[in-house]
Amino acid sequence: MEIDGEPARAIKEKDLFTAAESGDSSVFESLSEEQLLKASSLRNEDGRSLIHVAVSSSRTELVEILSAASPSVVNSSDEEGWSPLHSAASSGNLEIVKILLNRGADVNLKNDGGRTALHYAASKGRLKLAEILVSHGAKLNVKDKVGCTPLHRAASTGNAELCEFLIEEGAEVDDVDKAGQTPLMTAVICDNKEVALLLIRHGADVDSKDKEEYTVLARASHDLRLLLVDAAKAMLED
Repeated sequence: MEIDGEPARAIKEKDLFTAAESGDSSVFESLSEEQLLKASSLRNEDGRSLIHVAVSSSRTELVEILSAASPSVVNSSDEEGWSPLHSAASSGNLEIVKILLNRGADVNLKNDGGRTALHYAASKGRLKLAEILVSHGAKLNVKDKVGCTPLHRAASTGNAELCEFLIEEGAEVDDVDKAGQTPLMTAVICDNKEVALLLIRHGADVDSKDKEEYTVLARASHDLRLLLVDAAKAMLED
């Protein structure tokens, strides 16, 4: 397949994907509006569009060009349901995330794993990115296919500041995933002491049981268990 038309020369599809990956904006600047619109519908063998490739390669200028030519591409999905925003959130590119959101990217779009961009920001411990997504309406308690919320993901990273932000914005501290585990259990299993204590201060239930009948304390290491008990007692005394 070629992108044809005057005055630009015919350009092969593979050359466009190569240019998107390398960041060669001159190739796209040589295209007419009609050609750019046609190019936006192209997909590679993974079902990824040119803007997917540009986002993954952190080609900010190309993301600007492609999203301006065809705003609808910002919500296109590859064969695994990933939108450009998922990729940008996963890689942590704040500038590209802002461009995509300003072009109308659906902040709550789910991929095939049921994850939104906020899940990826949380799982990578990226506070500033999470703040941007939430300010654009990201849902805090949406669950992925294994039942994890962004707070579950954040708890696994050990980033207490990020967890604090999510809770203050309305994240449910005792939501359970499909294994029956709460964010506190996630933090305990990952031995993230600071996050575990933070969650208890915000009222997380230390007596909750998962589907294997393990409590939070049963999942904790000996040293962490002692800290959790003390923290829970302190909450009761307040």
